[in-house]
Amino acid sequence: MSEKTTSAVTANSLLPTYARYPIALVKGEGSWLWDDQGKRYLDFMSGIAVTNLGHAPRKIKEALVKQLDELWHVSNLFHIPNQEEAARLLTDNSSGDAVFFCNSGAEANEAAIKLARKYQQKIKGNGRYEIITFENSFHGRTLATLTATGQEKVKEGFAPLPEGFRYIPYNDIEALEAAISDKTAAVMLELVQAEGGIYPADPAFVHALCKLCRKHGILLIIDEIQTGMGRTGKLFAYEHYGIEPDIFTLAKGLGSGFPVGAAVCKEELREAFGPGSHGSTFGGTPIATAVVKATLETIVGDRLSERAEEKGDYLTSQLKAQLAGNPFVNDIRGKGLLVGIECAAPIAGLLTAAQDKGLLVISAGPNVIRLLPNLLVTNEEIDQAVSILAELLAGAGDNK
Repeated sequence: MSEKTTSAVTANSLLPTYARYPIALVKGEGSWLWDDQGKRYLDFMSGIAVTNLGHAPRKIKEALVKQLDELWHVSNLFHIPNQEEAARLLTDNSSGDAVFFCNSGAEANEAAIKLARKYQQKIKGNGRYEIITFENSFHGRTLATLTATGQEKVKEGFAPLPEGFRYIPYNDIEALEAAISDKTAAVMLELVQAEGGIYPADPAFVHALCKLCRKHGILLIIDEIQTGMGRTGKLFAYEHYGIEPDIFTLAKGLGSGFPVGAAVCKEELREAFGPGSHGSTFGGTPIATAVVKATLETIVGDRLSERAEEKGDYLTSQLKAQLAGNPFVNDIRGKGLLVGIECAAPIAGLLTAAQDKGLLVISAGPNVIRLLPNLLVTNEEIDQAVSILAELLAGAGDNK
């Protein structure tokens, strides 16, 4: 092996696809992380809405270790009991009837796009293929899902992009009605635009959208990659709106840190994905679905969605009380434990200042601080995070 130093190998052996902070995290427990220098951080990022049960949750670890001692991988050419049980847990606790497991949110959204097109073209026989999505949305990094994304910055340098996507303003029912044509296969929607700035969908818009979909035979795809698994105060964000999507997608919190995704659909779409129509080598392995089972059993059994709603209300109320009158703060919004603080100027410097004080938070666009504590966060941890943010934002307001 080369005699390069470890630091040189680390620096030069990875593609520079991430603007990494100068922190190496090596241990986690609950709401806390430690770096390789022994510094402790209060984690209000949760790996970008992934570690919804906190770091190294005991029940999930036990399920994972048990499965590691039994079976890792066999391929989807065989029945996998864990996979079938995990799918049943998902359908028993949602409006969906059938599940496809994959490895990530992008793959889940790819599956949803393919399923919508296949259903319209092969089952309904109408040739529809176009997917309507929304400005400022985010659906993934594969060619299809970055094309579905309503942000130009993620598309730069990847032309030519796949055809078949249209973009309209969020919460604009007139724009949606004008965009619908005889080519429209589906509408793909985030009920909180997380990467786009923490914008919840307007209930009146969502209900009007559902009515239009039913009228025109258009499928409704809800992207629950970031909003699902209790994050917004319901197990799935669509429950806030009293609707039932034709397809919804999951990842992030579905595996408590283990890579897994899923597309969940209504019964009538099942036959569109017959044998050979779609697949994933690592989708729904015994290991992954053991983790999914344990995660779902914990969130549902311990009523953590309700807890997230309660703690989200507490977090938002504390932020509003502590930040009231701050001229640097334009808005505080979100659902459950997906909260954004919109600021009057870019906040990149505030993120690093928070790290210096032992708090990890993330942005949602250039001007929004995104808060994603785990569903088991305590009031004391919330108070500590809000106190740090209030101090930092007070200084930012003074310097405006």
